[in-house]
Amino acid sequence: MSLQGMNRRTFLETAATVTAATLLTSRFGWAAADHKIDKVGVQLYTVRDLMKDDFDGTIAKVAKIGYKEVEFAGYFGRTGQQVRAVCDKNGLDPVSTHVQYDELDDKFPSVIETSKTIGIKYIVCPWIPEELRKSPDIWKQAAEKFNRCGAATNKAGMQFAYHNHWFEFLPVDGKLPYDELLKQCDASLVKMEMDLCWITAAGGDPLTYFNAYPGRFPLVHVKDLKTLPKITAGGAQNYGDTVDLTEVGSGLIDWKKIFAQADKAGIKHYIVEHDHPKQPFESITKSYEYLNTLRW
Repeated sequence: MSLQGMNRRTFLETAATVTAATLLTSRFGWAAADHKIDKVGVQLYTVRDLMKDDFDGTIAKVAKIGYKEVEFAGYFGRTGQQVRAVCDKNGLDPVSTHVQYDELDDKFPSVIETSKTIGIKYIVCPWIPEELRKSPDIWKQAAEKFNRCGAATNKAGMQFAYHNHWFEFLPVDGKLPYDELLKQCDASLVKMEMDLCWITAAGGDPLTYFNAYPGRFPLVHVKDLKTLPKITAGGAQNYGDTVDLTEVGSGLIDWKKIFAQADKAGIKHYIVEHDHPKQPFESITKSYEYLNTLRW
């Protein structure tokens, strides 16, 4: 073969290799850029004081910031129909609601009825009060209660879940309560809304749980902290008062590392929260802006 032919063949082979490499790079570049949060949500507990005075106006301002999903922590005297109407008016999806532990028994049928009216997808128990946690069998009792609620919730076309603080990651009789809940709760009946801030504050690693219990975490609370607090098992604890919370993206939590495992965890809803912001709207705006531009 002539030198000219060899050069032509070499050129074509090289060009094909470069083209393939370019396409591969572009593909993975596109894939990386495609990892983002499509609909950022917010726990309305963050703006609870404002909602007391102006329920509809506060929700409208939340939507104006750019939030697409909301999680409730009380309806401030509004009916299910009224809550649904204000969400529809502002283009918000009422994904979830927090319901206290003492509402999971006789009151639970009413909770389910109201939740269906609003369009809630997840009914979440936000915590177990300290007095009840003193019972030696509390976590077994809680798991049994959660399973019952989960069965009733699933029958109604919704999902039950539990939201953690940090006490679930402190050993009780050599066992972590969070581990016990995951083991004793039926995976199809009870999901977890992992508060990524509180597990971090307790020294836990979300990724450990994502690996051990894939698909169990459809909701996560997204809030940040500047320093790791000194934590205790009991007491009022004043969540948010005694912890140096900050807006998402301005603290120590590595969000990209966590969200890179979102598919394994089963995360569907990313819910911003700040327990005690000095300026609630400014706080949720900063957190939204960070998450809306975050790519991984």
